[in-house]
Amino acid sequence: MTDITTQIDTHLTSNLTRYIQETVRLCAQPSISATGQGVVDCSQIVAALLEEHGLQVQTFTGYGNPIVLGKCPGKSAKTLLFYNHYDVQPVEPLELWTSPPFEPVERDGKLYARGVADDKGEFIARLAALDAVCGKEHRKAAHGGGRLNTTELPCSVLFVLEGEEEVGSPHIARFVKDHVKELTCHGAVWEGGGIDPEGHPGMTLGYRGILYVELAVELMNRDAHSGGAHSLPNAAWRLHRALGTLKGTDERILIPGFYDHALPPSTKDLELFEALPDREAWLRQQLGVKTFVNEMHGRDLQKAVFNPTCNIDGLTAGYQGAGMKTVIPAKATAKVDFRLVPDQDPDDLFMKLRSHLDTQGFSDVKVTRLGAMWPYKASADDPLVALTVRTGEEVYGKKSLIDALGGGSSPAYAFAKPLGISVVDAGIGYWDSRGHAPDENIRIQDFLNGARHLARILEGFSM
Repeated sequence: MTDITTQIDTHLTSNLTRYIQETVRLCAQPSISATGQGVVDCSQIVAALLEEHGLQVQTFTGYGNPIVLGKCPGKSAKTLLFYNHYDVQPVEPLELWTSPPFEPVERDGKLYARGVADDKGEFIARLAALDAVCGKEHRKAAHGGGRLNTTELPCSVLFVLEGEEEVGSPHIARFVKDHVKELTCHGAVWEGGGIDPEGHPGMTLGYRGILYVELAVELMNRDAHSGGAHSLPNAAWRLHRALGTLKGTDERILIPGFYDHALPPSTKDLELFEALPDREAWLRQQLGVKTFVNEMHGRDLQKAVFNPTCNIDGLTAGYQGAGMKTVIPAKATAKVDFRLVPDQDPDDLFMKLRSHLDTQGFSDVKVTRLGAMWPYKASADDPLVALTVRTGEEVYGKKSLIDALGGGSSPAYAFAKPLGISVVDAGIGYWDSRGHAPDENIRIQDFLNGARHLARILEGFSM
């Protein structure tokens, strides 16, 4: 262990309680972007925390929820950007929480709260990492209420925290385009990452895009008695038939031209998949899956992430309460998401979806676009990827595992292309952090190790 890594680990271990208290402070503030609850108040706490850690802070409005930017110059000419978000998912179903979601509590070495894993705890771990690489003088300043000696940082740092990630980041791309000069950097560390059930650190090279739409049918001005079903149109059946034209029983999407720009996995991607553990048994245990899509098994379950998807998120029509109510639904809606692979374009596919429904005779089906993100994927050979992998193995003592492509979507594309940078992830989560679910949590030891990892990335990036 080098002198600098000893300094990093000593600082983080001795100040761990303080950083957990900061995490508690942030998680105690609701910030549900879906409803707006507490979001502005939370952005102010984020700004205060950045200032307390010695960064220059700007808060930008006019882009939906406030976007908070923190800056700190460093020794080298390089700049590393950290992306986080301070908004969280709704807490329902509330009855499944063991303790109130906005009253953080530590139990059995874990900290429980909404947003603690996704993504507030990770933000605090990055502030902790920033402290740890700044040397003795910063630690004195931190305890004495002074300001950070910014010349000690090994490289310049940018923090970008948005408050709309959990609702699809609808404004972040415009923000980046409007502020490219201010956001100039040489690489970015994204949210996410963490360790798998065997304790291996993991990272993802990229994220799928998404097109999220609502399909709606309205055939009458009110529901009718089902005794008239021999002559009156049923919106639920109409919508069902429209949905049936989107995808075949083999999961292949039937919209003409849908796969025109979809890239298959590369040879290197396939090598990365083969190096990953077979997660079939774990998925069966965790989710109670009896049969996977197309009866897939083994590593094919992971390789299939390069297959674009068409998923029905929810259906609404007619009566769904207890007992009987014999009605013909006048209206029916379905929320549908398409997960997209490089180089698919949600703008292009939205137009193709509309054209497909018209061609199939469903011009009466209204299509409303609710959200979109573009795919992003870094090269496995990128130096920032190599640094993240190497430092992860140093901290955790186990081989780093790399996913060629994640199943979810992310606004990483909004930064990568305009800024000309690569994006990696390194986080504090673990396989049972329960992000988006009741009893969201982190393990305190993972927080510490995640901060150690992030500090090493920050130190190594300057070289």
